[in-house]
Amino acid sequence: MSQKINKKGENVNVDTNIVWHNQTITKQDYRKKNGHYSGVIWLTGLSGAGKSTIANILNQKLYALNVNSYLLDGDNVRHGLNKGLGFSEEDRQENIRRVGEVAKLFVDSGSIAIVAFISPFRTDRDRVRENLEDGEFLEVYVDCPLEECEERDPKGLYKKARSGEIKSFTGIDSPYEAPLSPEITLHSGQKEAEACADELIDLLIQKQWITKG
Repeated sequence: MSQKINKKGENVNVDTNIVWHNQTITKQDYRKKNGHYSGVIWLTGLSGAGKSTIANILNQKLYALNVNSYLLDGDNVRHGLNKGLGFSEEDRQENIRRVGEVAKLFVDSGSIAIVAFISPFRTDRDRVRENLEDGEFLEVYVDCPLEECEERDPKGLYKKARSGEIKSFTGIDSPYEAPLSPEITLHSGQKEAEACADELIDLLIQKQWITKG
């Protein structure tokens, strides 16, 4: 083992037997082949805010535009890649770290990764951004009042959290840190999911990630 300094100035252990292999086909080559930019669209917000619904509609719209995209949903990822992780602060951090690394692989392949995760802590989301190049990360705040999320309660989680069946539930007995300067805020309590997805399409065109169909 040897020590390496990461972007945050921290010492990390590095296995000296692991060597990075450069690949002939680059991210730029994949982007040129695919005909669009690649990056991460990170939807964050309370449970029940509509992240997964908006992300799914966005993915459909990108598919219709022949854009290579893939949706990473918080619940779905916990069935496989992040199976076994709980909801302690440490496990939440690891949950986001792993997904951030997977999303980066999609970016390197020339694809757009759509990530729908509560991801309650700013530092975790910021680490994902820092792991990517400038302009490759769009933080999307799906803003919906807690009262409305609780009224929707599509999975019955708020009811369980209020009764004490679920501990450390975001928005109830665990904090949610809203983005301070997201690339876009979607007011999902006021607009339909379809309209929110259209806002994201407009943003992608504005950022020149994709072109008008």
